[in-house]
Amino acid sequence: MGLLANTVSICQFTVVGALPADNLLEWAGNRLQQHAFQSIEGGSEEQSVGWVQLDDFEATDFALPGSYSRDHYLTFSLRRDRRRVPAGLLKAHLERAEQQFLAEHPGLQRVPKPKREELREAVRGALLARTLPVPATFDAVWDTRTGRLTLATLNSQVVELFENLFKTSFDGLRLIAVHPMARAAGLLDEAGRSALAAADRAASDAVLEQIRDNLWLGWDFLRWLVDRTLDASGRYRVQADGPAQAGEDFVAYLNDRLVLSGSGDEGLQKITAAGPQDRFDEVLAALETGKCISEATLYLEKGEWQWKLTLKGETFQFGGFRCPGVKLEKDDLVDKDTERQAIFLERMYLLESGLQLFDSLLLDFLQYRLGADWQPPLTGSDADAAMP
Repeated sequence: MGLLANTVSICQFTVVGALPADNLLEWAGNRLQQHAFQSIEGGSEEQSVGWVQLDDFEATDFALPGSYSRDHYLTFSLRRDRRRVPAGLLKAHLERAEQQFLAEHPGLQRVPKPKREELREAVRGALLARTLPVPATFDAVWDTRTGRLTLATLNSQVVELFENLFKTSFDGLRLIAVHPMARAAGLLDEAGRSALAAADRAASDAVLEQIRDNLWLGWDFLRWLVDRTLDASGRYRVQADGPAQAGEDFVAYLNDRLVLSGSGDEGLQKITAAGPQDRFDEVLAALETGKCISEATLYLEKGEWQWKLTLKGETFQFGGFRCPGVKLEKDDLVDKDTERQAIFLERMYLLESGLQLFDSLLLDFLQYRLGADWQPPLTGSDADAAMP
């Protein structure tokens, strides 16, 4: 599902680097146009990657700002077309080609290795030329006010592909993943950032090290949420930046599905507690054995609106992020472009509102976790020894 769907899986990045002092839209449009998607339908190439418009995967024209700019957002999609030849089909056609080669060379008992590789590539190329490429698109929205880019996928290969194409397309810019420590630091004041830095267990600022060495942050956050859910103290106040007004009440709680991880005699072990959670008995029993919550379904509610997401605690990626439905009044006098613009802005408002509630919840936890009143849970752990 793309970003315009009510349910979407997302990861976020900070755009780092110097933007043009003026004509940002023109510069961005030129960059997107130069690396727009090129079709391979009439050829035999295995893969093609490039940019297309957000709401039309066949539109590769970025000449007009309206095709990629909506208010303070830049919008575009990564399109990847791939051809795949099934292994069984390739094997059958290769065997046929080898038999024909041996029939033409009766003095040989078997096909020489170099010739076999040559036949393999020829057969594969011929099959690719007869195979239609399968398209896939992955939406992205870049908030130029905050420098935050949201990508609609959690597939690690696609994320890497997107990062590389973004860096190639936008000279001087690069993407830094918003991992748990980075998200936390962005919410805290100077004193809070100092306390967070003191708790940082990573030896450098490298993203992979920050994630690997600070798994405690996501684990403690999810454990804290279990305790708050059990204590029925699930009311919070908006305190992070975003569309909602500061001080507004909202509710947050865990339910439905939690995944726990920990080391065992046979290596890494995972336990999934699925279904409505009453007293979290299975979860608490697993925490008693030293396991940590690595993933959980989180509900956020404000007024009549509800958001639901699967939080990946070790990376702070959001799976199956379901927002309230977009409701717009139909007006026959409004043209389709204006209607699409309105739907997009309403969708972004709801998505960013949900993220604001999540950030407010995280900030509430951080103020406790980094404060003088912090006490490790009686069951479970601070997660020091739960996993390698």
